[in-house]
Amino acid sequence: MRLVATIAATAIVALLGTAAMAQTTTPATTTTPAATATQPTGTATKPKAATPSKMSTDKTAVSKACSAQADAKGLHGKDREKFRSTCKKNGGKAS
Repeated sequence: MRLVATIAATAIVALLGTAAMAQTTTPATTTTPAATATQPTGTATKPKAATPSKMSTDKTAVSKACSAQADAKGLHGKDREKFRSTCKKNGGKAS
């Protein structure tokens, strides 16, 4: 009889412990009618695109071009770093 009581007590503690450790979800936020009514009709704003800017794309292309030129010349170490630095300052053109 004592064994059954111990097992039952352990099961209850395990169930309560699991419920206490469960993650709770936060309720989804909703927009209030007052927030949407403040914007005049016909002037909906478009969300900004999540694409990288043209400037970072250009920098990436220049960096890759300089790396390719350094590879073609067989440069390694400090010589390669110096060449790439100069090349990137010149916009991807070796001096």
